[in-house]
Amino acid sequence: MKRTFLKTFAAVALLCMFATPLEAKDKYVAYLFTYFTGNRVAEEQIRYALSTDGWNYTPMNNGNPVIASDTIALKKAVRDPHILRGEDGYFYQVITDMASSQGWSSNRGMVLMRSRNLINWEHHAIHFPDRYKNTKFARVTRVWAPQTIYDKAAGKYMVYFSLLTDDGSIPYDKVFYAYANKDFSDFEGEPVEMFDVQSAAIDTDIVQDDEGVYHIFYKTEGGSKGIRKFTGTQLTNSKEWVLQDGYCQDTNEAVEGSGVFRLFDGTWVLMYDCYMNGHYQFCKSTDLKTFKAVQNTKTSGAFTPRHGTVIAITRQELDLLKAWESLRLATDDLKVRAVPTLSLYQLDNRQRMLDELEHTLRQPASLKAYKAQQKRLDAFFAK
Repeated sequence: MKRTFLKTFAAVALLCMFATPLEAKDKYVAYLFTYFTGNRVAEEQIRYALSTDGWNYTPMNNGNPVIASDTIALKKAVRDPHILRGEDGYFYQVITDMASSQGWSSNRGMVLMRSRNLINWEHHAIHFPDRYKNTKFARVTRVWAPQTIYDKAAGKYMVYFSLLTDDGSIPYDKVFYAYANKDFSDFEGEPVEMFDVQSAAIDTDIVQDDEGVYHIFYKTEGGSKGIRKFTGTQLTNSKEWVLQDGYCQDTNEAVEGSGVFRLFDGTWVLMYDCYMNGHYQFCKSTDLKTFKAVQNTKTSGAFTPRHGTVIAITRQELDLLKAWESLRLATDDLKVRAVPTLSLYQLDNRQRMLDELEHTLRQPASLKAYKAQQKRLDAFFAK
């Protein structure tokens, strides 16, 4: 008996010895918030912010965009970025392809994006009038706030969004879904109605709890406005869903753009855009039933987010983002550095160093490459 116990103990200890580094590597250490900031084209750009507690965020890249809208969107402006950590090692973002300066019924599609590292993104725009010619979906006047969830039953990534048409076939904003193809560059077929509350509904956000129950948050647009919620166990069978009583927001302010995520300790966070008053509000919940306001963002300064979403990230992902940011900021600084602050060597070699930096930033993201370039930059400034 003693010999068997010792063998078992040794085996467990060996497993723990090898498991611990993997667990430590994969442990989430921070939160990434992807968002836009306002209604001007310069503000309708994807920005990142980081947090270690899920409540307080610091914008990356001095608050400047990390992805330029004119490189990904037909409208050259985007809103409502939603980010998802996939089941396959990819990150997914879906974004409203829209410039609000052209009107609230002016967008006709969305952008699908996929990345291995949060920095280099594949992107594909879906323009509904072209994609769905000779169908009611060609008559859309707006395609708002897409989000992605992995449908385990179907084994596919589902994108859901609200639609409105100008021919009466979809007379008010109604939520539809479509499955993305394997490389996340298009939809497999026509959108399918997800649910209908007999009046306008937008800004849907879906999470699944530990019991496998889906919580489907959405904003009501008709009559009394606010964030309501269904619960159900089947993503594509709204007849099985149960509409919960009341509204989820813990404020009397006008709200939209709900986003729900989980803290490391298991606490759920519901955040939303108090769009009439220029700030975000973060609420907490232990059961996804009642939500208590914790704090608001400021209405001015470097971090003034509009409709966005949050995911948890690992130490490796955080280090890569920070290394990228350091080089990005250094490049921008060197471009405008005043002549009197540079040595003769630095003046003669500034363009060469800028070319090196830009080349490194254009390549697939690599912590090793970023650190090596940072060393060369430090040596450049030492001369």
